Amino acid sequence: MRATVFRGVNQVGVEDVERPKARAGEAVVRVTLTTICGTDVHIVKGEYPVKPGLTVGHEMVGVIDELGEGVTGYQVGDRVLVGAITPCGQCRGCLGGHLAQCGHGSGIEAAGGWRLGNTMNGVQAEYVRVPFAQANLAPIPDELKDEQVLLLADIASTGFSGAESGGVRIGDAVVVFAQGPIGLCASVGARLMGASLVIGVDGDETRLAMARKLGVDVAIDFRNQDVVAEVKRLTGGGVDVAIEALGTQQTFESALRTLHPGGTLSSLGVYSGKLQLPYDAFAAGLGDHRIVTTLCPGGKERMRRLMEVVRAKRVDLTPLLTHRFALKDIRDAYELFSQRKDGVLKVAIRP
Repeated sequence: MRATVFRGVNQVGVEDVERPKARAGEAVVRVTLTTICGTDVHIVKGEYPVKPGLTVGHEMVGVIDELGEGVTGYQVGDRVLVGAITPCGQCRGCLGGHLAQCGHGSGIEAAGGWRLGNTMNGVQAEYVRVPFAQANLAPIPDELKDEQVLLLADIASTGFSGAESGGVRIGDAVVVFAQGPIGLCASVGARLMGASLVIGVDGDETRLAMARKLGVDVAIDFRNQDVVAEVKRLTGGGVDVAIEALGTQQTFESALRTLHPGGTLSSLGVYSGKLQLPYDAFAAGLGDHRIVTTLCPGGKERMRRLMEVVRAKRVDLTPLLTHRFALKDIRDAYELFSQRKDGVLKVAIRP
């Protein structure tokens, strides 16, 4: 089969590789649509280490091609959505409700649920082997198209969970720092959770325009305004929840400074280096602030619930799919996506 293989820093391309086979408890899915995530770009740039020879990618929809021994309730030919996080469902982490921190059958491990395109071959290919298939194959309702559910595998689940982990309540004021794909989904998630005011912050006019299209009440361009001062003016002193969706010192600190006492900072960003916490921004530890972190929830029940939200027409994320490519042209897709050219948000790739 054809697959997108990582060979070293900035060395990625489509190659002929061995087609996977389903072992006990697994399934092989024929990929019908996939995409590129910012994490994939970090892998290609060598900023997140994986083994050379790995097939990259972790967001896909497809059709079951083969079922391993012990997988029941599914048939070859079923359309399925597979989450970016593939928990085993049986370890301490999973049974404790932390599916993304799956302990691979026993304990609990930070980010252990992220296997596809990380510790095993991923989905930017014609076929993919899905581990713990019973826990991770989510049937797609007939009336939903691939494009409607593709982004649920990761960015929607991650973005929505930023609002969920932050404890957004009816009537809350929320600010979301960065309106890239995950930040946009966090803004949508805050609205779904009942926020009465959602403020989106970015420095890219295309992304700010998309934020407005998806229902953000106020879009702030940090290049032209003092974001902290403006947020406090709009909210009368600070937001209930600030969601950080980029992963930089500046956005983290700004998010913290926009909170009122007792507010929550929900962090979705992936940080590198040293992250500093200025004491004055959280009242020297006496302001009842809360800081929470989140990794994309996974598993078939999470995917089912997200598809129900789409089926009920509560959200439509297809406008985020701004560009389309064939698998053979995925290097061009990586170039476009990583350089943020031509107003790209997410790319749809068909094998």
